[in-house]
Amino acid sequence: MLAAVDGDALDQAVGAYLTTRNTAGTASGKRQVIAVDGKSLRGSARLSAGRRHLLSAVTHHRALTLAQAEVGTKTNETAHFQPLLEPLDLNGALVTFDALHSVQANVTWLVETKNAHYIAMIKRDQPTAYRQLAALPWPDIAVQHTAYSAGHGRREPRSIKTCGIADALGGIAFSHGRLALRVHRRRNQTGGCESRESVYAVTSLDANHITPAELAAAVRGHWAVEALHYVRDVTYAEDASIFHTGTAPRAMATFRNLAVGLLKTLGAVNNAKTTRAIRDQPERALPLRGITNNPDAQGTWSSPARTARPETRPRYFSRTPATRYPSRRRGQAPQVPCLRGGPMVRPSCSSMALQRAAKVHRSMRYGAVLPVRTEQS
Repeated sequence: MLAAVDGDALDQAVGAYLTTRNTAGTASGKRQVIAVDGKSLRGSARLSAGRRHLLSAVTHHRALTLAQAEVGTKTNETAHFQPLLEPLDLNGALVTFDALHSVQANVTWLVETKNAHYIAMIKRDQPTAYRQLAALPWPDIAVQHTAYSAGHGRREPRSIKTCGIADALGGIAFSHGRLALRVHRRRNQTGGCESRESVYAVTSLDANHITPAELAAAVRGHWAVEALHYVRDVTYAEDASIFHTGTAPRAMATFRNLAVGLLKTLGAVNNAKTTRAIRDQPERALPLRGITNNPDAQGTWSSPARTARPETRPRYFSRTPATRYPSRRRGQAPQVPCLRGGPMVRPSCSSMALQRAAKVHRSMRYGAVLPVRTEQS
């Protein structure tokens, strides 16, 4: 069925829904920042066909996918840049993208047609613009903002400098460029050497419209789309998916975007933990759609007979290795609730006893009654 779904219609419906949720949750007066980037579906490749490639527009704030399109291969991303953003309301928004999309026609369309702004990364594949940016008097300009981050065994301070581009002096060879940026990164790896990197960018915003701190946050925030890709790959195993027929790979990617976006708009901090909680107790997903679990007169799913389930599993069934069998580390057997409402019983710590405890727990969840073998018996 998924192979026959209209991928464009599905992406438009999900994008419109997430756009509505994003508009409702966006703070008034705050500029919307959107990142454009592509992602390959590695599991969709076959001997007769290459992997599918999707281009997405994702918000920086909560990583909501507002638009998505299938582009065939990575080299086709540039041609799909304008059709992807055409349905979106970008009035006053700031769009970020990597050097692949730093194309004169695309940035001109953004500013003149969509009334939006951009931050374009400039690399050596545009020699004229790159040479002009590198030749600016950066040593004479003081650092205007510095941010620090630490994690994954490294410390990374990032500083930014800005320089106005005067049209009267010739400007630079990039459409609607008003402000030049130089971002300097120093990465200190624990037990390793320090690496340094300087990157250049151009924005259509003037210095009186945005602060250096906001520019630095927008450049750094572009990695929100990479974080979304990581969640789809690790939490939802997107690259391991073997869907490859018709529009099934694209439809599954759209459903993953919908799941991530829905949890983000509801304030989920840890997407993986929330997903596991819903997997273990599917009834937790109903309030996300506004469905309560109160029993009604018609005897729906939320009747007391079906909702009388334990709120949590026994601790030793935890998926986290650090909390698995916590009582065994204290030299005690794990405790299992008695089905008949009696006191807690302590099965032996042998493997067969633990298997028996698992059967007891499953019987509790689905209403069966199994005898409990204790140490005394």
